[in-house]
Amino acid sequence: MSDTPASVLLEIHTHALAGMLNVPRHFARWAAVAADEDYPDADLSEELFCKYLVNGDEALRALWSRHLTAWDFGEDAQWTSGVPARTEARRVAAYERLRFGSDVRKALDDAVPVASILGPTVITRDFTPWYTPKRAAARVFYWASYEQKLRAKGWSDTAIASLDEASRAVVERLSDPEQSAARQAKGLVVGYVQSGKTANFTGVTAKAIDAGYRLVIVLGGTLNLLRAQTQRRLDMELIGQENILRGADVSDLDSLVGVDYVGDDEDWDDFVKHGARPSALGAFDIERLTTRDKDYKSLAQGIRALQFEKREPTRPLHDPANLHHAAARVLVVKKNKSVLTKLVKDLKQIHGLLGELPALIIDDESDQASVNTLDPKKWEQNSTERTAINGLLSQLLKLLPRAQYIGYTATPFANVFIDPGDHEDIFPSDFLISLPRPSGYMGAQDFHDLDLAIPAGERSYANSQERAHIRDVRESTGDRLQEAMDAFVLSGALKLYRADHGVDAGPFRHHTMLAHQSVRKDDHADLALLINSMWHQAAYSSSVGHQRLAELWASDFSPVSEARASDLPAPASYDELRPYVNAARQRIGSGGQPVIVVNGDSDRYFDQLDLDFDRTPHVWKILVGGTKLSRGFTVEGLTVTYYRRTTQQADTLMQMGRWFGFRPGYRDLVRLYIGREEPFGRNRYADLYEAYEAICRDEETFREQLAQYAVVVDGQPQITPMQVPPLVAQHLPWIRPSARNKMFNAELVEIRSPGRPIEPAAYPLSSTALKRNTERWRPLLDSLSATPTSFSNPPDHSSSLIRTFEALTGIVPHSELVSVLAHLEWERAGHFDPHLTYLSQLDGTLAKVDDWLLISPRLATATRTEARVLGSLPLSLVRRSRQDGKVSFGRIASVEHRTAAQRLIDGAPTLTDARLGAGVKIGSATGVALLYPVVDGRSHTDVHAVVRNGSADPSKIVMAFTLIPPATAASADQRLVRFRARDSRHRHEATIPINSH
Repeated sequence: MSDTPASVLLEIHTHALAGMLNVPRHFARWAAVAADEDYPDADLSEELFCKYLVNGDEALRALWSRHLTAWDFGEDAQWTSGVPARTEARRVAAYERLRFGSDVRKALDDAVPVASILGPTVITRDFTPWYTPKRAAARVFYWASYEQKLRAKGWSDTAIASLDEASRAVVERLSDPEQSAARQAKGLVVGYVQSGKTANFTGVTAKAIDAGYRLVIVLGGTLNLLRAQTQRRLDMELIGQENILRGADVSDLDSLVGVDYVGDDEDWDDFVKHGARPSALGAFDIERLTTRDKDYKSLAQGIRALQFEKREPTRPLHDPANLHHAAARVLVVKKNKSVLTKLVKDLKQIHGLLGELPALIIDDESDQASVNTLDPKKWEQNSTERTAINGLLSQLLKLLPRAQYIGYTATPFANVFIDPGDHEDIFPSDFLISLPRPSGYMGAQDFHDLDLAIPAGERSYANSQERAHIRDVRESTGDRLQEAMDAFVLSGALKLYRADHGVDAGPFRHHTMLAHQSVRKDDHADLALLINSMWHQAAYSSSVGHQRLAELWASDFSPVSEARASDLPAPASYDELRPYVNAARQRIGSGGQPVIVVNGDSDRYFDQLDLDFDRTPHVWKILVGGTKLSRGFTVEGLTVTYYRRTTQQADTLMQMGRWFGFRPGYRDLVRLYIGREEPFGRNRYADLYEAYEAICRDEETFREQLAQYAVVVDGQPQITPMQVPPLVAQHLPWIRPSARNKMFNAELVEIRSPGRPIEPAAYPLSSTALKRNTERWRPLLDSLSATPTSFSNPPDHSSSLIRTFEALTGIVPHSELVSVLAHLEWERAGHFDPHLTYLSQLDGTLAKVDDWLLISPRLATATRTEARVLGSLPLSLVRRSRQDGKVSFGRIASVEHRTAAQRLIDGAPTLTDARLGAGVKIGSATGVALLYPVVDGRSHTDVHAVVRNGSADPSKIVMAFTLIPPATAASADQRLVRFRARDSRHRHEATIPINSH
């Protein structure tokens, strides 16, 4: 038998896989059925299949990539028998059902590796499953169209499967649009700053309208510019040409009156095409009640547009007989009092139908304007007063009893701490979903050396994010503004060079620099004038300017790109780059104005700017601004940022991190010039880079905790949305319910950490309390041996070297350690209680821990300051500083010390102890305690100041610690967190009156 052509095999495999209906089945049988009619003599052997896979047949690989990835990601499918998604075991389970042999398995694994990426973290309360795989597959018109569009944009199978999974997790927690009883669900989806949240809510919208939701209201920012961006994105990728045209003929200009995009949007041909009006294809149309240029208008036409015809007049609209024949209505509205008031007024005129209408409200940047910020102390008695947008949202939810509310944000704390007892507000009472960090995204980990163990002197452009991307602005460096502008010109030239040498030029369409130095408009004008003046004096076309750029290219961009992007084309010399420098200069300076100030409050202001990244072919400019550049406004092509603005609000600071985002083809060119010594209040200075790192750590800790506690135990969630506020309150002590006369009913009583670090940070500020804590630790210091123990960490991803350090060590009984911990004082009462509750039960009640290896690390000789603590052996003092505006320290344990401790817990021999023998492992019932005599200070001078005659002042020492219990210190049920209701009479209520407790 001659080889069956690859095109024929592809057709057979396509039909066979389609017939399986998204479930892996005996493939040889399905392939035989698919081939029987047209290709009865086809070679269906595994050998031929392997041959085409190994030889790289792209179409066949793409087909199997789509299906294998879908099976890898599938959640709760019966065929998986509980095997976790995105694992090798899940892939094996699929192969077993397909009955594939080892050769095919290997060829497919080589062609389509398992995507071992994280899925969304879901915190949810119980819900009634309705969005089953069968129900979802029954109606997929708009989701299938959106998926096809994403593939055309170049999305990978893994990225699409990840979006499919995350959007399904949202939709299945909404109420069934067909159910007879009206019920509202409220949820929050947490993404990363500029990380593609719009793609998620577009996917959610597609699936929701396919399932039966017939009114979708998207709150798209506080400016027309932002609203229009969201409208265009939905029109282009979901709604499509046929729904926009509504029968108009693109060749008949008269019929196009009032139709947007046609003729004035160069991407019109890239808008989704359904092939005909969806209603003619057996689906349903989408009617837009807003357009790119027009927000919602209060007119009779608007009222008629909101009226739904029923095929079966005697049945409610949500009955399937009516629902799936009705057109969907989509509005993208601005968060504006006037606009929302018009919408509420029109809805009130529809009366009875609203009770039958499944509606979806999507609130983009839900912590902006939507949250009620009025002070409860000023409310009238027994009343709730609301801000304008919050009040109108509340009215919308009352008018639409079948409305589902989903907030989207990257900074969730404001939404999480809405009063959960206010049932008319937008607290996410049903679900909180944390999206995974998307592939290709540049976030905190790409600008900070979080947990990098490599010593500072050994860090390079290749192994250090800070060295590659961060450029400090200090008093000693000068303002470096000219250098930042030079970096902007150089990076633009390198983009043009790459585009001219085969790199996709799409991501280089826009090229921007952001200068953010102040919140004051007068300061923006001054900075813009300065930059404009500097630009015209920079002499970019002269030998002086080129000499300056050549030096920056040689000292910075060339070595960074060589270390970070060696696979991309690069000029061999500055002379080769020089023509592209001239082209970049011309683009930036076009119109004689390289600078645009972005700080207006009105739509008219932004209309005058002509700063529309969607409709402008090339935006190559330096943007100067403040708040308007920090919320919802995506600065396309952002490559160089000059940032020196201070703020005390963590969420504000995070939102201003516009340098986070996707940078395809130019990640290595991204630079952040950031203030490290910025004036902050009276006689204070802020290190903005450190401030960002602290915020990122807080956020990642929050995400990690949600992921830990999202694991279902015995079919029940360990944590529900109403229990998230007291969980986060452990980190943010100022958090309280919005109503002052209420308290959280859920009280966090225990956090279990088997095999995981416990590192409290809120140590006392009082010198007398510090002294008492030091005295309590003193007896355990006698267990430390005078002979240092050597620890080593082997080469890993952070360093190719073996790293060693010394420490004093000793063994202390579990009961003695717990006794000390139980008597310690904290700056916040109860701060350590949830951990102490757990540790106290490791006497055999919950699990058995015999003892702890106490480790007091010694710093390197060059930086070591040793002192006795109340007569102990000399200990190495450690300098740490409390976070700005907080009582808590940042990280206590150093990365190397914590790595060594964790390796011990994980069973690795990392210490060499002359007394115990080389390569010792600790027992399975032994924990590790890292103990540090900490001095709260900013310099080594502060450390020396607490030592006199070889002894440390115990009132100026913080005895700080990190504990890692053994991995065996777990309960049989694997539960990691435990809450209790303060008032069991109201067990299912999120808040209760203070006087009822």
